[in-house]
Amino acid sequence: MRLRSTLIILLISCSLRVFAQDVPSPSEHFGFDIGEDYKLANFSETEAYFKKVADASDRVRMVEIGKTEYGRAQPMMIVTAPANFEKLDEYKEISQKLAHAEITREEAEKLSVEGKPVVWIDGGLHANEVVGPHQLIETLYQLASRKDAETLKILDKVIILLVHANPDGMEIMSDWYMRKETPEDRDQNIPILYQKYVGHDNNRDFYMNNMSEATNMSLQQYVEWIPQIIYNHHQSGPAGTVVAGPPYRDPFNHVFDPLIITSLDAVGAAMINRMHQEDKPGYTRLDGSVFSTWWNGGLRTTPYYHNIIGILTEIIGNPTPAKVPLVPERLIPNNGTPYPVTPQEWHFRQSIDYSVSLNYAIFNHAVRHGDELLLNIYLMGRKSIDKGSRDNWTMYPKYAQAVQDGYVRSQKSKESEISSRSGIPKQFYDSVYTAPVNRDPRGYILSADQPDFPTAVKFMNALIKSGVLVEKATDDFMVNGKTYPANSFIVKTAQAFRPHVIDMFEPQDHPNDFLYPGGPPIRPYDAAGWTLALQMGVEVDRLYEGFEGPFERIPYGEIQSPPAKSLANGSGYLLDVRNNNSFMAVNDLLKSKVKVYRTSAPVDGLPAGSFYVSGGKKELELASKEYGVYPLPAAMPKGATQIEPARIGLYDYYGGSMPSGWVRWILEQFHFEYQLVFPKEIDEGNLNEKFDVMLFISSGIPGVDSRGYARSQPKPEEIDEKYHHMLGSFSVDESAAQLKKFVENGGKIISVGSATELAYHFGLPVEDALVEVGADGKAKALSGEKYYVPGSVLEMHVDNSVPINFGMGESANIMFNRSPVFKLNPGAGNMGVRPIAWFGEEEPLRSGWAWGQAYLKNGVTAFEARIGEGKFYAFGPEITFRAQAHGTFKMLFNGLYN
Repeated sequence: MRLRSTLIILLISCSLRVFAQDVPSPSEHFGFDIGEDYKLANFSETEAYFKKVADASDRVRMVEIGKTEYGRAQPMMIVTAPANFEKLDEYKEISQKLAHAEITREEAEKLSVEGKPVVWIDGGLHANEVVGPHQLIETLYQLASRKDAETLKILDKVIILLVHANPDGMEIMSDWYMRKETPEDRDQNIPILYQKYVGHDNNRDFYMNNMSEATNMSLQQYVEWIPQIIYNHHQSGPAGTVVAGPPYRDPFNHVFDPLIITSLDAVGAAMINRMHQEDKPGYTRLDGSVFSTWWNGGLRTTPYYHNIIGILTEIIGNPTPAKVPLVPERLIPNNGTPYPVTPQEWHFRQSIDYSVSLNYAIFNHAVRHGDELLLNIYLMGRKSIDKGSRDNWTMYPKYAQAVQDGYVRSQKSKESEISSRSGIPKQFYDSVYTAPVNRDPRGYILSADQPDFPTAVKFMNALIKSGVLVEKATDDFMVNGKTYPANSFIVKTAQAFRPHVIDMFEPQDHPNDFLYPGGPPIRPYDAAGWTLALQMGVEVDRLYEGFEGPFERIPYGEIQSPPAKSLANGSGYLLDVRNNNSFMAVNDLLKSKVKVYRTSAPVDGLPAGSFYVSGGKKELELASKEYGVYPLPAAMPKGATQIEPARIGLYDYYGGSMPSGWVRWILEQFHFEYQLVFPKEIDEGNLNEKFDVMLFISSGIPGVDSRGYARSQPKPEEIDEKYHHMLGSFSVDESAAQLKKFVENGGKIISVGSATELAYHFGLPVEDALVEVGADGKAKALSGEKYYVPGSVLEMHVDNSVPINFGMGESANIMFNRSPVFKLNPGAGNMGVRPIAWFGEEEPLRSGWAWGQAYLKNGVTAFEARIGEGKFYAFGPEITFRAQAHGTFKMLFNGLYN
């Protein structure tokens, strides 16, 4: 009887296993083939399919890597041969050990043979780029179901991580596209951003890791799995091509290892070769596209700073059939595009097939070069540790220029030129590249006694989420004669991810990059400079020699909090305005109806604008224990004035503003309440009945020569009624007039970036400082040949006696992204307009690229204007830039109280 029962169980097990290996096809689950014209799957359907495949196949394991901003589970599919799952933890540990590079070369060579290369493939980050998530579905199906020799070999030799990068966005976009019954009427003109807060900017968050999705993926990429290749699918390819991919154009960043560049060449060769083998034309590379390897912060670029090969492709394709346009210059074969595509109709399925082939090209590269990929990530990490353990000089363009300038100065009395054969005598190299002042730091200390230590903690958490090794002092210590308290943070550069450390602390030095000598500048892909330590305004001490102390390693990926302290005894307390988290505590107090006051002058060592409160012990205890805000017992300061929370209106428009979305997130993090306001509501007037302060962040305001601003919008009858209030456009005649009336009646407007165009619409006595007068006597914008400042960190002077600048220093590092600069007209002061921040006589560049800095001299970067009973503020720089610029958040926060 027992034998019979056992046989029955075995038969059932076998039959279930046979059934389980019958992987459902996408068409069986979705009701259509992936890539079918006019058809998109949403995330709910996709998640259900992922689960089905994982249940049916012993090649697939589905895991959740965290929650999205809307609370959905973010899935990762681990795909490999069934036998590999038995040793999965071992393979992950090997990947970590090789990446951290704290083992010997002999051990690394052994592990590179024993381990399996890990390849990351994602899709869907930008939800309007619908090829990405759909190729993920098709790739999963093929890997789970195919039995050909190529697929079986890939599964045996490689561990594949298939990651959905934006579940929320897929749900939003696909549901919107499929809502119309008539296929030809379907569109992607969604009313809201396809990521809860930041939309397309979700691919600008991978060193800051503000958004949940970025954090989820970064922890897998830099703490858990540390893949050797990360492939990030995007759209769309340049006109006249099908897909843009590696290798990429210059410049590449000077801080990461050259093996990254040559590895990109190798992987790129595998990809383009597969395209050509399969007779798939239209792959472009190098200068065939705009993409470079300079910038840090994207899903595929941040890997470079972690010794990981980051791959980006941008492919054409949409469920609504399109055409490959005729672009004559693209028809000429060249090194960038060896096999041009001809003009033709293009269908969604073709893009899916291209994408799967590109995935397989990378899988096969990992099969053939697995041990090399594993050893190379170790070698790059080991070199990073070695560089951080000795004197090292990074080969920045400024140093090469210094060599050139030194030689030219020495030759002023001689009529000689540099010989292309003999070059410059080596002494000029030594004068720069062995000069102690030009060395890279060995490490950094962030003292726990700095005024805004919670922001320093946030900076450390950004690094920790990126896999950086951070240490913390367990006791007071001294380095170079300076004493630091316990809980101070230490980041040494003798670690595998040294390129990322250097990039976050040190200025970027973007080369002067022009189309030809004397010609226009070549725009960088995204930013030219972004140094996070500068943006966040943290106090950092650089160390140029080795140093030790009572330091303990923080485990990789362990998020930090400010030290918890007990609330000191007192009947009243001061909160330091220099601490950004003080605003969080103040907002808690105000919501609890506790009276809060602001000081008008320095008191007890705290600057003007600090907060005073005599109640709210519960909120103050929370601030002491969780916020890193330590209230100082004090009596009521003389001249302190009571504040109330302002009714905040944050401008947005149909389709969603990313800069506004970042501020939504910031306001929520710091416990400010707000309401979104759209053009239609502005035009209706009576704004003072609803708002005390209105925020206009960068995009959405028409230029001075335009009468209105509007994005493409549907007709009201085409969309759900709940979106009708978002429709409408901002007009100069109506919207700007209502805003001016709002200020005249006592309201306050804070404008940032391009939204400062409101100053011109209001007729304020200010002018654009970045113009020149042409032969016709008219002012025109400076040409790129004369002046060009893409996204870079600059330094400005600050009037910190002005209430909106309370808590700021006398200068501030700012994110300047082709930002406006102003000149006040004569007599502006008599009309109630005064500068509150400006550039000085010195060159302001701190990180990035600034051509023609002389044009910035004495330019006004921010001003305050009294209009009637209210005030208007214009901040040209991006003081809230991508929720990274913590160093200038106070310039916004100070304006959000009455």
